[in-house]
Amino acid sequence: MAAQHIVKRTIERADPDVIAGLGKAGTATVHEAIGRRGYLGPDLRPIQQGTRVAGSAVTVLSHPGDNIMIHAAVEVCEPGDLLVVTNTAPSTHGMFGDLLASSLMAHGVVGLVMDAGVRDTLDLRAMGFAVWTRHISCEGTVKNTPGSVNVPISINGVIIEPGDVICGDDDGVVTVPRAEAAWALEQSNARLDSEAGTRARLQAGELGLEMYGLRQKLIDLGVEWIE
Repeated sequence: MAAQHIVKRTIERADPDVIAGLGKAGTATVHEAIGRRGYLGPDLRPIQQGTRVAGSAVTVLSHPGDNIMIHAAVEVCEPGDLLVVTNTAPSTHGMFGDLLASSLMAHGVVGLVMDAGVRDTLDLRAMGFAVWTRHISCEGTVKNTPGSVNVPISINGVIIEPGDVICGDDDGVVTVPRAEAAWALEQSNARLDSEAGTRARLQAGELGLEMYGLRQKLIDLGVEWIE
């Protein structure tokens, strides 16, 4: 029996205000706040700097070196979505460029996570379209092989379901399960409040050694202070 390839037109999404709040919190805060989960790894890097966004995941499972399913995904994207693309095997092809970005921007998509390669990076930066990618490559693709849109996918062992919240900034990409999004925002805001107090104490000159109880830990570990 042949493998089933589907394009799922409708998905559930988190509350837009929750998504916006998670994007504002930033990936490091969200990752720590939800128990150091959801990080897609240090090899997915932004092509731009100074961008912090979040959106609902529209997922794409493609054949390596073939971007036909990205074109299929555009039709089901809604404003505020973030496209997440992976392949059935590793790929370094430049599967995405300025033309596809133009199409996604016309449908309100806020960014792309590409578990392969992108090209036209100069143009993508000029357009203001946010991209996180594993490779930058001018190598082209074909449009011949079926895949699926809005199915569960995995990047670096992290499962991403359609509609999960994807957060991206200069530090990388973090995914939050849609069902946990509101809780994740509460935890992130609590962490931000706590960090504000910590930052004020550090700025006032207090030592982290004392504030975090690290001096005694170092002593217990056998560290000695000498003149």
